[in-house]
Amino acid sequence: MKTYIVGGAVRDALLGLPVQDRDFVVVGASPEEMLAKGYLPVGKDFPVFLHPQTHDEYALARTERKTAAGYKGFVFHTDADVTLEEDLIRRDLTINAMAQDDTGNIIDPYGGLRDLQDRVFRHVSLAFCEDPVRILRLARFAARFAIPPQDFSVAEETTALMQRMVAAGEVDALVAERVWQELSRGLMETRPSRMFAVLRSCGALQRLLPELNELFEADSGNEHGQHLMQILDATAQRNTSLSTRFAVLLHDLVIASTESNALPLEKLRVKLVDGICQRLKVPADCRDMAVMLAREHVHIKDATSLSAADTVDLLTRCDALRKPERFLEMLSACACLTLEELATDTVFAPQLQLSQALDIVLKVNGGEIASLYAHQPQQIPIAIRAGRINALEAAANAQQ
Repeated sequence: MKTYIVGGAVRDALLGLPVQDRDFVVVGASPEEMLAKGYLPVGKDFPVFLHPQTHDEYALARTERKTAAGYKGFVFHTDADVTLEEDLIRRDLTINAMAQDDTGNIIDPYGGLRDLQDRVFRHVSLAFCEDPVRILRLARFAARFAIPPQDFSVAEETTALMQRMVAAGEVDALVAERVWQELSRGLMETRPSRMFAVLRSCGALQRLLPELNELFEADSGNEHGQHLMQILDATAQRNTSLSTRFAVLLHDLVIASTESNALPLEKLRVKLVDGICQRLKVPADCRDMAVMLAREHVHIKDATSLSAADTVDLLTRCDALRKPERFLEMLSACACLTLEELATDTVFAPQLQLSQALDIVLKVNGGEIASLYAHQPQQIPIAIRAGRINALEAAANAQQ
């Protein structure tokens, strides 16, 4: 029985990055032997055990056999005669197919060290094409490992393999929850634009997010798509939340051309965002932020010209009085939509104005106004709205 550290822990240590989790592979052991040594079984699909003292995960060396489409169609084989090399060859990329023994020696049967030095993502074997999630993982790695002085590139043969997987419909077999999981993790990486570049290069973006892919196809110079990617990366540099990054990504998917569509632009933006969120089963907080930004970003940018009544209506549409923190985050997201704003430390003028307006409106005592119309309940919302408008107008007059 021999134990090895494998995968990401070896890769990150060699890159000089912090090692978050260590995965271990055990060669030459059976489940019964692991149990006899006090390891606790936790694996469902294949034998994984928790170390009795450290609680680290130890997986028995295994081989896999593809039995159905998608990423769940596998049969696993674990036995004491499965070698380390057989276990590693089933992994996705050469840089993830290295191991380290208990004396610190690196076992690298598939050229991971060379590809790590050359900053190349390369599949280990044709087993890569049996799991379409690996396309998303590779794209996410591209967003994460944007490490100076050189980004990782994708080997030509690996791009070609991914293109064949997409053409064969493997990406279509992915469930929405898994797609969202990988996309959301990629959005939170250093340079999320790299993820979308990889997905575009193999055709997966067209299958997963055709609405976004259309931005790149709208003109020969890819100006719309490239500009959005610049904004997205700059937004990520501000350490923003997932909901902000997702909203920025989807804020104007109709920027290319909508001449043939009968819907107004604002409604079309919302329709496209809604469709994506339903298809990918996006969590409510990300969905709501994306819908609000798509619907309101044009109005927010024109906030300095809004009347008091328009401002109150904007706050009401955004449910800002019940959820002020979410509204303020949406204003911050709107401030990320122009590279000029992202390049400065100054406060986005509409953000300042609308946050001040929200403070003023929140101080209006709606309960007190409602009590004056106890016998005319249908007038209560009208009177409260008028009170809020009056408060904004009074504050504006006081500043003149």
